[in-house]
Amino acid sequence: MATAPGEPHEWQFVEYELPDPREGEITVRVRAAGVNPADAKHVASPRSGVEFPVAIGYEISGEIVAMGPDARIGSGEARVGDEIVAFRVSGGYAEAVTIPAEKAFRKPTTLSHAEAANLLLAGTTAAEMLWVTGVAPGETILLHGASGAVGVSVLQQAALRGVRVIGTASAARADVVRQFGGVPVEYGPGLADRVRELAGGAVAAALDAVGTDEAIDVSLELVHDRRRIVTIAAFGRAESEGIIAIAGSMPESARFRDEVRPDLIALAQSGDLVVPVAKTFPLAEAPAALELLAGGHAGGKVALIP
Repeated sequence: MATAPGEPHEWQFVEYELPDPREGEITVRVRAAGVNPADAKHVASPRSGVEFPVAIGYEISGEIVAMGPDARIGSGEARVGDEIVAFRVSGGYAEAVTIPAEKAFRKPTTLSHAEAANLLLAGTTAAEMLWVTGVAPGETILLHGASGAVGVSVLQQAALRGVRVIGTASAARADVVRQFGGVPVEYGPGLADRVRELAGGAVAAALDAVGTDEAIDVSLELVHDRRRIVTIAAFGRAESEGIIAIAGSMPESARFRDEVRPDLIALAQSGDLVVPVAKTFPLAEAPAALELLAGGHAGGKVALIP
């Protein structure tokens, strides 16, 4: 946990005895914890409404080891031993954690624990980006950061809707964009012209998962309706330019992401939504896992294995 604002190498591992789950709660043995940039970002500096110490980790996959009275998970009835995935929890970097039962859903049997633990944060973010920009079948859209975790989920969800995606990526990551149904385009000078040529027509919406000035400037140049440009990273530019910004801490975003969880789990169960995992780390090496992720070249999701 983070005992004070700071970097991951300053966090501490704390041993404690978990109390029995209370009404509406379950205790989960964590088999894998998803690693996300937000894990470090949200405790890096003092923030309004955040009191330290803070338990780290927003999403997990594991199995139920205890249930409190009237505990019912988000996907229905459950019992001890059931495998679940949970998102928007607190303290996932742990061997076991007690959470509100409603935040847990049956784990897709098609996914490993490491994959399942990384399904929902990126997946719900991607779904919201498509939703707030009103992306429709037959449209062509621009996606900045297409080979990252959120980008790969956007690519898959857009393909299922019949949406064509032109996605920015480095030359080394272009094959990832193709693998998940997108048309890769290398970022850098002349990006807008390259996108126009590939689009062969109008670009209906722009989704920014990187937050660079280039991403915002090109989006503004190609998409005239600012209600169809969304960012998950460039919050200052969003405010000054009048485009959409979303984040899990925003009430509207939180509501949507909670509501869309069952849909994403169903897509994963059917094999229509996969989660590429690049590497797993032991729980004790959480700072190293976050360092790899922060470098921007992980090549897929990262998970901690207690």
